[in-house]
Amino acid sequence: MALTTSSSRRTLSRRPLRKGPSGWLAVPALVFFLAFAVIPLAGVLFLSFTSWDGLGEIRLDGLGSWTSVLTDPVTGNAVVVTAKIIVFSFIVQAPISLLLGVFTSGAQKYRAALAVLYFVPLLLSSAAVAIAFKALLDPNFGMGPGLGIPALAQDWLGNSDLVLFVVVFVIAWQFVPFHTLIYQGGVRQIPTSLYEAAQIDGAGRIKQFFHVTLPQLKYTMITSSTLMVVGSLAYFDLVFVLTAGGPGYSTRLLPLHMYLTGFKANDMGAASALGVILVVIGLVLALLLQRLGGRSRSASQLEGA
Repeated sequence: MALTTSSSRRTLSRRPLRKGPSGWLAVPALVFFLAFAVIPLAGVLFLSFTSWDGLGEIRLDGLGSWTSVLTDPVTGNAVVVTAKIIVFSFIVQAPISLLLGVFTSGAQKYRAALAVLYFVPLLLSSAAVAIAFKALLDPNFGMGPGLGIPALAQDWLGNSDLVLFVVVFVIAWQFVPFHTLIYQGGVRQIPTSLYEAAQIDGAGRIKQFFHVTLPQLKYTMITSSTLMVVGSLAYFDLVFVLTAGGPGYSTRLLPLHMYLTGFKANDMGAASALGVILVVIGLVLALLLQRLGGRSRSASQLEGA
């Protein structure tokens, strides 16, 4: 009996100890991901090689849909417009979000009140925001004529030279609060001992910002930038309600072009091909931003503090 007990103990001691939670805990998430991401994406990929009007019979068309999409000049224009929206919205949102996040992270009560006020636009739906700005920017009955300011009474949404910047402004107005909240949380994770050490060394607020705050927000910046850039590929509802892609093709983004191709032109094959292109662009941009950040975004931003 004693020999059996000792041998069983040796057997148990040879088994490696399992660290962390069981892999079975990830099964529900994997099932949902498979059902709502992988399978629909596979269906879209299949439809991109077909010819279908959305109602009739689905017919295999080989590369016909891809050829029509890639040779269509409207698609090229949509890619350029999407790239402009990504770049301009990032240039506007990133610095404003960072500065507001650092400002609202303070312990003063008035900063907490302002943080709540800044967060209000994010609580509104994109369609409601677009309707409100469309009314405010109306050249006949909007903000300009109402306030009696001729400079504001321009046709902001009908001028192809101005409309893209107006769209970027509306996007920033709604989504800057979200990224401000991300930076606010990141700044509050920075130990106060770092700022105290910087003050002892004689560093002022500006030097503390550049030498303490920014380095410690590295991974927060990567997360915010990824959401900001990839999220720019999903500005369909706001742009659709605000401009409907006009005037002409000035604001016809890729997601809007995909919608109009599928549900207005009744070409689901070409729309599916555009959807695949949209997914590939999003994945490439996300991977590039993650590689630019060096190590994994899950690593602590306080390493080396």
